Amino acid sequence: MANYSISASQLTEGTSVFIRGKLAFARLTSLIEGAALAASDQRKVQNGMSPVGKPHTTATVTEAEVQFADPANPTIEEQFVAERRYVSKKNPDTGANYSIDSKGTNLPIIAIPSDKGDGTFDQDTSGQELAQGLDVTLVLRVYKPKNFANRGLSLDQVIVNEAPRYYNAGGVATGELAARGIVFNAPPRAVQAQAGSDSAIGNGEEPVGTDVEDGLSFPSPVAAVAPVQVQAPAQVQAAPVQTATVPQAAAPAVQPQAQVETPEQKLARLEAENAALKNAGSAVGAPSAQGPWNGSGDAGGQQAGITYQG
Repeated sequence: MANYSISASQLTEGTSVFIRGKLAFARLTSLIEGAALAASDQRKVQNGMSPVGKPHTTATVTEAEVQFADPANPTIEEQFVAERRYVSKKNPDTGANYSIDSKGTNLPIIAIPSDKGDGTFDQDTSGQELAQGLDVTLVLRVYKPKNFANRGLSLDQVIVNEAPRYYNAGGVATGELAARGIVFNAPPRAVQAQAGSDSAIGNGEEPVGTDVEDGLSFPSPVAAVAPVQVQAPAQVQAAPVQTATVPQAAAPAVQPQAQVETPEQKLARLEAENAALKNAGSAVGAPSAQGPWNGSGDAGGQQAGITYQG
């Protein structure tokens, strides 16, 4: 553990410290909270650091240099920050690094050079995270936490000392596009995924598959993700359609070809039909062998055809 000459209890509440460097990693436009906070704290513990435990913003700069108000007489606060710079074990060539996790619900103000070119600054309200490598100055403020005797540092402002660039996960840098004649009227912003996704692009989320160690972000092995089984839309079982069965028209009966009767056959047919008519009787019946006109007078003699029982 480093031995510091100045402790937090010596700091004066309300004083400020300016520290300039190259932005290595930052989350400035939204709080690290919820699942992102749990993941961030877990990485810190794995890297031997203390978890933050509360919603916060964060920034890390490399080649960090404290901007002394009076280099001949640095303040206690400036010395406190200067001696808490460190050299990255994995990236020693980045020089002195400085990291701050700023607790609280206030987001730092981001200032960018004005388009007027007169040395003034405008507040960046784009909501985009700043790109790595930007020349920035972190403005730190000393405050006194509740129920603690020691003082803390909050990140109040980030001053961008050059034309702003923004974090672009996997995209083509706008500078490279401009070199090929492709210039955007406004900085492009990544399209947000729908609810349920956990995208780090455009909303300040920490990039997936990136670890932060010693204040620097670097790619980490990403476990192979099993292919997502996309469930096919439920098949709606359509009710069977009752179709009326249209009876097919009966095939016309094949009429046998009429045979030509000879005169003899026609005569025989007519005689047969006449004989059949005589034998069939009429509706009142054929006269019986005995009846009132042949002198029998027998009422029990029943006529053929329609009869009535008295």
